[in-house]
Amino acid sequence: MGLWELFILALGLSMDAFAVSVCKGLGLGSIRPKHMALAGAWFGGFQALMPLIGFYLGRFFANIITAYDHWVAFVLLLVIGGKMVWEALEDGEDEDVDAAMDARTMFLLAVATSIDALAVGVTFAFLEVDILPAVLFIGATTFVCSAAGVKIGSVFGARYKKKAELAGGAVLVLIGLKILLEGLGIL
Repeated sequence: MGLWELFILALGLSMDAFAVSVCKGLGLGSIRPKHMALAGAWFGGFQALMPLIGFYLGRFFANIITAYDHWVAFVLLLVIGGKMVWEALEDGEDEDVDAAMDARTMFLLAVATSIDALAVGVTFAFLEVDILPAVLFIGATTFVCSAAGVKIGSVFGARYKKKAELAGGAVLVLIGLKILLEGLGIL
């Protein structure tokens, strides 16, 4: 996986955290750099930790499913990306995210927004990915997107939340399709 692909993947993974950060910024109203740094640290930290955990879980099972690794990566990314697209297109009320930034609230939100990164980490176990730089890059990208999301939320509100989630989901599906096509020898 090249740097460009990793960057696109990191952006796709960070869209859930970005959307929640936008809502946090909307709820906070008046923000300080501390709010941006807090959101970035929580979301970026978990977006880096979860693929690392997924990578080692995937390595544990790698011998069992090596022949089908491209299918596993495709299905995982299709499910994750498809879920994000579905949620973005779903009619109904947006979930309310309050302005609380206490440790318990941020921990729960960070875990919830990084579950997809755990599954991506599993796919990393089957690809030629240097895991430490990859997870640091994903974490840093999410840090920046989350910090920016708090600021954007305070300025523009929640009007871009669904678009960000839709774009992130589409990116994950396309990366999954690329991995499948490469695994099948088509690309």
